[in-house]
Amino acid sequence: MTIAAAAYLIVVAVMSLVCFLAYGLDKRQAGNGGRRVSERTLHLMAFLGGWPGALLGQRHFRHKTQKVTFRIVFWIVVLSHVAIVGTVAYALLTSRQA
Repeated sequence: MTIAAAAYLIVVAVMSLVCFLAYGLDKRQAGNGGRRVSERTLHLMAFLGGWPGALLGQRHFRHKTQKVTFRIVFWIVVLSHVAIVGTVAYALLTSRQA
């Protein structure tokens, strides 16, 4: 169980860094008129564990904070991720006790 928790935390840390950088890149590209990171990609990275970095990126770069539809989907993604991780953790913990 400890190895699984450590692996999960590493994935979250790496994905958070990637997501934070993606928000910064997207913000820069938005200002320069360059190729943007799609919202779908930003949401997928958040779902795969990068939501803490995405949240920090939104705040730090002041990016995607005014777009209500994006924010609604973002929080649905975060809740989905937390629910799945919580369900898996609960299942693992209860199966070890049996």
